[in-house]
Amino acid sequence: MLNGKNVIIGVSGGIAAYKAVDLVSRLKKAGASVYVIMTSAAAKFVTPLTFREISGNPVVTSMWEEPKQWNVEHIALATKADLFVIAPATANVIGKIANGIADDMLTTTVMATKAPVLIVPAMNTNMYLNPIVQGNLEKLSSIGYDILEPAYGMLACGVEGPGRLPEPADIVDRLAAIAAGTPLDLNGKKIIITAGGTREPIDPVRYIGNRSSGKMGYALASAAARRGGSVVLISGPVNLPCPADNGIVLKKVECANEMRQAVLSEFDDADIVIKAAAVADYRPQQMTTQIQFLLACFMPELPAGSLNI
Repeated sequence: MLNGKNVIIGVSGGIAAYKAVDLVSRLKKAGASVYVIMTSAAAKFVTPLTFREISGNPVVTSMWEEPKQWNVEHIALATKADLFVIAPATANVIGKIANGIADDMLTTTVMATKAPVLIVPAMNTNMYLNPIVQGNLEKLSSIGYDILEPAYGMLACGVEGPGRLPEPADIVDRLAAIAAGTPLDLNGKKIIITAGGTREPIDPVRYIGNRSSGKMGYALASAAARRGGSVVLISGPVNLPCPADNGIVLKKVECANEMRQAVLSEFDDADIVIKAAAVADYRPQQMTTQIQFLLACFMPELPAGSLNI
């Protein structure tokens, strides 16, 4: 879907700018023509030379450079674009775009384009959760900008939470979905999906369970994320990786009670709940917590207290 497309990548000044190099490389391999616009702050993290060599095109860093061609450069790039993505998008750039400020080449060009725009925030967790930043993102989403939510994890600042730039492969997938016209009708919706079977413990060794693979729930989660949803995937034990699509938070549980609590903890602000899990039909009234009880059944000749397991 990206073959032959002109993709403009705006890189703003965050530590995640290094991931944008991989993004450019992946888009090139997908057959896209890639043009990079960097803010002056972004150039402090990654040199324009790096992006020029990977993209094969000149990199724009200032409105005041000598023009590469005899045209109005920001208008030319805005018109050329089939897709426009800003990754990473800092709180500063998000705020400027949301409030109509165009004071550098990146914000000026994005204001002038009619191409679909994907904004990929990446910043400190507290900055991302700040009501001002959230309000700016909601404003941009309401007027047609596509927002790819940041990933959850350990950030460069040492804080764990939402704010990581999604993996470049996930960004490419979202751009491909936009290019293919995949509807983003779940944008801004929170979706809870349960998947897999549960294991109801009899003792520390045995359990009651079933052979559910979890494939249906995981496929539903992936499809919902591709359509813009923020997905909470609550999964019993399965042999599946978390779907690569961004916007998915995976919560692993084991028994039915853990699944119930996980669903209830996310339920109040959910828009959609899909229950695809194969919850076990029965659970023991009481779990035996000591393995020596089981062993003693088969080795009654051992003296009491001799099994310290």
